[in-house]
Amino acid sequence: MNKVPTRVDGRFRLGNVLGSGSYAVVYHARNFIKDDLVAVKLEPIINHSSSVSREYNILKQLTGGVGIPRVFWFGRESTYHALVLDLLGPSLHDIFIAHDRRFSLHNVVNLGNQLLSCLKYIHSRNFVHGDIKPQNILVGLDDLKHTAFIIDFGIVKEYCNTSTRAHIPFHQGRCLTGTPAFASINSHLGVEPGRHDDLESLTYTLIYLLCGSLPWLTSDHEKLSNSSMLECKVNTTVEVLCHRILVEFASLLIYTRSLAFSEDPDYDYLHSLLHGILDTSPMPATCLLDFSQPNPIIHTPAFTNKQVVAEAVHPHPMKANPPRRSTCVLCPRNSPGPLPATTSTPCRNKERVV
Repeated sequence: MNKVPTRVDGRFRLGNVLGSGSYAVVYHARNFIKDDLVAVKLEPIINHSSSVSREYNILKQLTGGVGIPRVFWFGRESTYHALVLDLLGPSLHDIFIAHDRRFSLHNVVNLGNQLLSCLKYIHSRNFVHGDIKPQNILVGLDDLKHTAFIIDFGIVKEYCNTSTRAHIPFHQGRCLTGTPAFASINSHLGVEPGRHDDLESLTYTLIYLLCGSLPWLTSDHEKLSNSSMLECKVNTTVEVLCHRILVEFASLLIYTRSLAFSEDPDYDYLHSLLHGILDTSPMPATCLLDFSQPNPIIHTPAFTNKQVVAEAVHPHPMKANPPRRSTCVLCPRNSPGPLPATTSTPCRNKERVV
């Protein structure tokens, strides 16, 4: 086992472990020259391929984006690749657990707007994140405590040729690389990831934080296989998934699932859905994230019947005759065939979202 260095680049003194992933460990560290705190990600040097090096190159291209961690240094330290980053606060997952597994509508809507803007920025740089989930979203510290940051760019892919601006071709047969619970249906089916997949994962994340669970999430003692999780996503209708929450969240999901593989998402339309919630729901005037107060009980109009489902998608402002969007799961438009037929085996967890 490689000995972990006590310092990186001679100036960053390593402290406690903050977290670990499949390829690297993140440490709390102090720059003893400037006396400020940072995070250091260490990856053992095993071969010429380095996920940390790739993440560094991607973050450099994303420099300046709101909600993107800053990079301070990258290089080799002893037998490790080392990446020095902004030190951030807890993840949404950790805050979620501390808040009895439920966020207020106010915080969910504000998170949605921030993360949607951040994804738009990432997509504008020709990247797809590929693993949007509560564990990969952190809040900042001090002056940035009201800002949400997207982290972990280890499986990011380019969806567009930077020279020709041509979208990558449609392709099937990929392995699922993101987190199954928040992955899009197309990702489960092995379709090449696109921008719409990030947006579908974001929608699942928002519904999860608002409702406290998702129908395909079971207890820690019983974990569904990827195929069972896909089956549950296919079988769970939008009206069941969005039961007792505002219809705008159903609109988000229906729209993101309806996007074609290479179609440009209308981020303004998605923002308008979230702003519509702010306009109609009794929430604080501030647009800041605030996890310091107990979550208020906000009674929202129930989303419980098919008529509401059919009306959930507001007409797209750029389309004179917007296509009718099915409330069922949609197959990718450029795919060679439809989704696999639903089997007779029901989802093993029929828990309702409340």
